Amino acid sequence: MRKFINVPSRLYLAGTLAVGLFLNSCSFFDKAPANEDPDQGLNVNVVEPVKRDYADIKENGVLRMITRYSSNTYFLHQGLEWGFEYEFVNKFADQHDLALEVVVIGPDENPYDLLNSGEGDIIAANYTRTPERKKYVEFTRPYNLVNQLLVFSENIPNAPQTIEEIAKQEIPITVRRNSSYYYRLQELKAEGIDLSINLVSNKKDTESLLYEISNGQYLATVADDNIYQASNKYMQGIKKGPVIAKNDTIAWAIRKNAPNLKTELNRFLYDHFRFGGPNESPKRSTFLNVLRKRYFKEGPHIANYYNPETNMLGGGVISPYDDLIKSVADSAGIDWLLVASIIAQETKFNPNAKSWAGAVGLMQVLPRYSEISSEEMLYDEEINLREGVRIIKEHLNHYSYMDSTDKWSFALAAYNAGQGHVADARRLVIDQNRDPNEWKNVSDALLKLMQRKYYKDARYGFCRGIETVRYVEEIKNRYNIYQTILTLNKESERNAGPGVLGIF
Repeated sequence: MRKFINVPSRLYLAGTLAVGLFLNSCSFFDKAPANEDPDQGLNVNVVEPVKRDYADIKENGVLRMITRYSSNTYFLHQGLEWGFEYEFVNKFADQHDLALEVVVIGPDENPYDLLNSGEGDIIAANYTRTPERKKYVEFTRPYNLVNQLLVFSENIPNAPQTIEEIAKQEIPITVRRNSSYYYRLQELKAEGIDLSINLVSNKKDTESLLYEISNGQYLATVADDNIYQASNKYMQGIKKGPVIAKNDTIAWAIRKNAPNLKTELNRFLYDHFRFGGPNESPKRSTFLNVLRKRYFKEGPHIANYYNPETNMLGGGVISPYDDLIKSVADSAGIDWLLVASIIAQETKFNPNAKSWAGAVGLMQVLPRYSEISSEEMLYDEEINLREGVRIIKEHLNHYSYMDSTDKWSFALAAYNAGQGHVADARRLVIDQNRDPNEWKNVSDALLKLMQRKYYKDARYGFCRGIETVRYVEEIKNRYNIYQTILTLNKESERNAGPGVLGIF
């Protein structure tokens, strides 16, 4: 099991752009390192994929999605996960009763290596199906068609209207070597159009390049039209140029030896995207159209919430309650990011939430287990936080003899299901001659307590163990997300000064 108390060695995130990722990527990945050759293609190291198909994913109960941090793939807004790719893949996961974890591609990581090594199961990052990519991965059926278009800086007063004019004016077009745009530009060069191509680090993404175009660092780049539409809503200084490729197919990438996963994904995608007849637009489901409108089309756009020029008042890096959570958690000697992760899981930072079971407030405190007699008082953010932290602290103390990872796993399980059900699971583990202090064993036992042959003899009876196991794993994974966001925020402040990253 991956440790979650220490800062992860790689950007490993679960299923749920941090504020200003495009800004952060400009400071984080400003130029290709001197020892890096931009002309190194996909630079794949893992070519033999691990054996993990749909049956293995179902048995494990977790689908791992590899993606980039960007406004159209995956990002955080007030501590919660958003993004076109995230919501679309999550829809598939929900229909197949799978938890979704997100693996964000780190600055020194290769998405194809992450996929083939088993770190993730599906690359969902607005990827075009290209011949070079097909050497290493299998693609699903498409779920979108996009046009590649040139994007110019407004520093070019009279932007060229054709690709030939660009070549004549010798305007350098800045792209990544591993992008589909590079291959299209090479095709145009092969057709006799003498284009000037400026290669930059493969660590950059399209959105960060667009931002650099907007502030005049480069003069031109290439983007898919949907990414341009999304970015144009919150970036100033970019303008659209001519289309250089039409109807590129966008699809998810999976391992070549996962035919059953491909079948399930294709069935799902067929319900949401189908090609029309000649001269007809593709047919999309209502759900897919809603996502397209939310992230790419006209009307209120999610990007409005993280426009870097917007002055967000009363917020923090993770949530609107960062300072309060830090104060309460620090006084109890608890990591405040774990408390924030619990709140995100319980109520999505809604202080007025009330569950069907009567749990109230940010941390869903049950009045009957609280030292505060008034339910109304438990809706006060600080009071609720102090009660929730007190309860989780008691659970931590109860399991204090365990190592840090297991201790937190058991405490979270007890916070969700109660110590009684956790104790039943531990007794079941002992009956099986296994270690009751290891979370992996107890999580397996919690799943068994959903079966009558096991819960009929349990002291506290039936337990919806799958919910508790997912609760624990999702909080731990969200904790990793929040650690990464803080790391990016500190890096951004060092490079660009305070205020660059703020709350979505």
